[in-house]
Amino acid sequence: MDQIKQVLDSFGVNWPAFLASLANFIILLIILQRFAYRPLLQVLDERRRRVAESLQQAEQIKAELAKTQAARDAVLAEGRQAAQRMIDEARQAAERLRDAKLAEATAAAQDLLRKAEQAGRQEHDRLMAELRREMVGLVVATTTRVTGKILTADDQRRLESETLKELAA
Repeated sequence: MDQIKQVLDSFGVNWPAFLASLANFIILLIILQRFAYRPLLQVLDERRRRVAESLQQAEQIKAELAKTQAARDAVLAEGRQAAQRMIDEARQAAERLRDAKLAEATAAAQDLLRKAEQAGRQEHDRLMAELRREMVGLVVATTTRVTGKILTADDQRRLESETLKELAA
């Protein structure tokens, strides 16, 4: 022990001062622990907890954003489908309208053609009747000139009926 004391004395260790410094250091350590380190550690723990909560909230926000994005995409897809359905329905309605108008125009054209044919037949019949009357008159006049006599009413009717029969045939 003497040797340790000598070594310590050679280094200039003063035991009472060393023990007083050690006691001051322990007291300072206890005071710092109680009034500085513990509140500082609590602040750091609180900050660590808030950072963890913020990260958790960020993850939740990311998840919510992904859900919202998926819902938005679904709504947009549904909107596109609805718009396509509307376009298809409009095309079908236009085709039906076109077909109806085409059928209506065809029916009108056929009706007009039928009326024109009927008017043509009526005109033809009228002209034929007029032609027959003219022919009968010409036949009677020609017969009167050829025979040189005046035909009686019975002769005229007989010639008219014979001429009409021949023209009809």
